[in-house]
Amino acid sequence: MAERIAGPEIERLIQLLARLPGLGPRSARRAALHLIRKREELLGPLAEAMRVAKDRIVTCSVCGNIDTSDPCSICADPRRDASVIVAVETVGDLWALERAGVLSATYHVLGGALSPLDGIGPDDLNIAKLIGRVAEGGVKEVILAVNATVDGQTTAHFITELLGPCHVKCTRLAHGVPVGGELDYLDEGTLAAALRSRTDF
Repeated sequence: MAERIAGPEIERLIQLLARLPGLGPRSARRAALHLIRKREELLGPLAEAMRVAKDRIVTCSVCGNIDTSDPCSICADPRRDASVIVAVETVGDLWALERAGVLSATYHVLGGALSPLDGIGPDDLNIAKLIGRVAEGGVKEVILAVNATVDGQTTAHFITELLGPCHVKCTRLAHGVPVGGELDYLDEGTLAAALRSRTDF
């Protein structure tokens, strides 16, 4: 068994950093050492920012986004097209679409995708609230911006069936060749989707 090489406070910092996505034990040790070396510039301000975030960040009761206000700044923005709801699996997906800056719609965070193998059913996701928002009226289109995985597509089909009685347009993101992509580097599934979704020049 390896001996402890630092005090318990530093070991705790490393253990917590190692829980973050993309950081293993080695990367966590490097990050911890960097933070400790830059205590005044990084560690103090980071600790304060995390304390403030813990105290002030809330989940939007309308769409499931995270923000410092409820409803979130997106739901409260009168310039948004409230007749279009973009349903996404995670807040990270919402942020990615916002960075693209293509659509000024509203969102709905599902909180994941249906996955029977993982025991995730409809009641574990934020699907009922989405159906409720559409049933209230005023929504013309629901864009199902879910991942192009089996679970994502299963979730999209399930939601489409539930929205049937609401007579709302349901669309999904196009699948296929990414901008700047070279055909030789794409997998067969992506190429097949691109061929099925081909459009006129």
